[in-house]
Amino acid sequence: MTNRATLLITVAAGALLLPSAAFAQDTAPSDNEIVVTAQKREQNLQDVPVSISVVSGEAMQEQGAASLTDYAGYVPGLQVTTTGTPGQTTITLRGVAPLTASQTVGIYLDDAPVGSSAIYNRAGQFSLDLLPYDIERIEVLRGPQGTLYGASSIGGLLKYVTVAPSTSKFSVKGGVEGFGINGAGELGWAAQTMFNAPLVEGKLGMTGSFAWRKTPGFVNSVNNAGLRDQNSYEQVGGRVALLWQATERFSARLTAIYQDLDSDGNGIYASDLTGKRLGDGSSYNNYVAEAFKTELQYYAATLDYDFGGVTATSVTTHSTTHATQLQDATYAFGVLFPLLTGGAIAPGITPFEIKLGLRKWTQEVRLASASGGSFEWLVGGFYTDEKTSNSQLVRSYDMAGNVIAPLDPLATVGLPATYKEYAVFGNATLRFGKRFEVTGGVRWARNEQTFRQISQGAIVPTADDPGESSEDVVTWSVSPQFHLNDDAMLYGRVATGYRPGGPNVIVPNVPPSVNSDTLTNYEVGFKADLAGRAVSIDIAAFYMDWDDIQVTRAFGGVSGQANGGKARSQGVEGTLSFRPIQGLTIGLTGSYTDAKLSEDVPEISGADGDRLPGVPKFSGSARLDYHAPLGGDLSGDFGIGVRHASSRLSLVESDPLAARAAPYTSVDLNAALNIGEHWKLRGYVRNLLDDDGELSRTTMTDGLNQPSFLAITPLQPRTIGLAFDLSF
Repeated sequence: MTNRATLLITVAAGALLLPSAAFAQDTAPSDNEIVVTAQKREQNLQDVPVSISVVSGEAMQEQGAASLTDYAGYVPGLQVTTTGTPGQTTITLRGVAPLTASQTVGIYLDDAPVGSSAIYNRAGQFSLDLLPYDIERIEVLRGPQGTLYGASSIGGLLKYVTVAPSTSKFSVKGGVEGFGINGAGELGWAAQTMFNAPLVEGKLGMTGSFAWRKTPGFVNSVNNAGLRDQNSYEQVGGRVALLWQATERFSARLTAIYQDLDSDGNGIYASDLTGKRLGDGSSYNNYVAEAFKTELQYYAATLDYDFGGVTATSVTTHSTTHATQLQDATYAFGVLFPLLTGGAIAPGITPFEIKLGLRKWTQEVRLASASGGSFEWLVGGFYTDEKTSNSQLVRSYDMAGNVIAPLDPLATVGLPATYKEYAVFGNATLRFGKRFEVTGGVRWARNEQTFRQISQGAIVPTADDPGESSEDVVTWSVSPQFHLNDDAMLYGRVATGYRPGGPNVIVPNVPPSVNSDTLTNYEVGFKADLAGRAVSIDIAAFYMDWDDIQVTRAFGGVSGQANGGKARSQGVEGTLSFRPIQGLTIGLTGSYTDAKLSEDVPEISGADGDRLPGVPKFSGSARLDYHAPLGGDLSGDFGIGVRHASSRLSLVESDPLAARAAPYTSVDLNAALNIGEHWKLRGYVRNLLDDDGELSRTTMTDGLNQPSFLAITPLQPRTIGLAFDLSF
């Protein structure tokens, strides 16, 4: 993680599981078969030649998981870096850590990408973090997915799959929840409801949901006594979906989703450079509240027509995202006041506000053959049109909160941009008898981008300059598969992916654009259901070459984007599930990742062999889940899980500002009493032992780029919750 309070003109604009079988057991069929749509058609998880984990939305709720950080530790190879609240998150898979603000893991909502593909909207730092109530499952695909899913999925893909409407079954469920976090000044609460109604039996069905969650804060301020429990936040979300089954051949599904997150501040601790915590040990050293707010509106129309052996699908989406982040940049810019004024003005307070906007249209059309048979194919086309805004404002106040006129504003920066992409793709599977098959695919994409660099203020030059770029990229994949029997498969996979480049800052001697970076993945894996499906295994070994890495580079005092050399990531990951008796599932996950630079990258102070940031060498988990009848209409559920991650770096290893986050081990418990088919009382404890581990640790610097203090995102302290659910 870089210094948070850096103007985009110096950073992002180049100017500024659980194991699948265990976590999804409640929604899987009785024979433990899990259906996924990873290859844009329904398939048994164990038949897909890709390393995948599936996270059940219902299981997330039962275990008290409400955000990406709560379940990431149970998914092999998935790492989430955050500032302590949902929505301010960076996702990493298989060690492919973003070294700029654009994402390396694609985010899909049902059949379409969300978030910007451009380099100026900080998509890699503000990943979509949906409340789990209306999520059927989350599919996590490891390794590049460029053939079927396109740009910005070089590390993998995280796909939210929402609950589909039913045209035949009426159902309603709802629940309330209360929870406490160790050190928080008040209790948290949540309420949610969901319904499904067949409006016309067999023809028209509708589902809707609403969720509201208030999470208390537990971080104080060293410098402002009024900022107690400052990292509280509130989430509100809703969804409406309509399914029209017009005929046996034609169906239409319309979806609207809204989510709003409003955070009072960040869940970050501060320590001195030796690691000693400041204040009471649960405090940050900000002067002003670091509020964060984000809002998503998402609309989708999916049309399917079966021609008889060939299905046509059209997916149209429109989404808007608005995010506002306020940072206290006093430690970075306030110390410069005496230098800027020749000592006439003392150091002061400098709030730094970033406003991001995204309007995104996508259209995908594809034709797919029926599943099965000796030859199976899919072809399609994709188009996206994005308009993004990025405005930044740094104010100047004295320590009493009065505006310092000669220095206000310190900086005003605007980076409006557009991004258009056109793509065609195809995927096919050729089967040679019952045991051997080969799957392959190819995708051609072209993106065209424009932006403007607008700036003025006391510490930035006055500018209003345009920039543009365009590029063509081809990605491909090949995967041979050998079925040892009906329940065991060996597979290999070679696949490529890319992350778009874009126009660069307009400064003398700066390249006019940065190229896309590309990644090639080599993988072998084994999937099997053994002993009558009492044992499931999914293990993969991988090696990935990452070329032309996008990095931030200094050009004569101004930073911009650049392509900075090569890296490689190699490792082993897997899940193992046991079901020794009815109702009992034991799941193990593990991931060893060795992600390093494979040549010197002076732009980021990196040397050949340096570990990449944000990636633990080892992470893993163990879970036990048990369901048992208790007599009469009563039954019970019990679960215990342990998740662990080793230390992670904030920057590449040779960077003198690199900081190392402490390892963590969390023990999580959950239990439920089911009363008949309609009532449930459940409780959970997350981080039972109140482990003091860290999700991230970052060296913060002042305006002269000198180390100032450490910012630490802790593992959330022990959290105890009790909930009551009703369904019928």
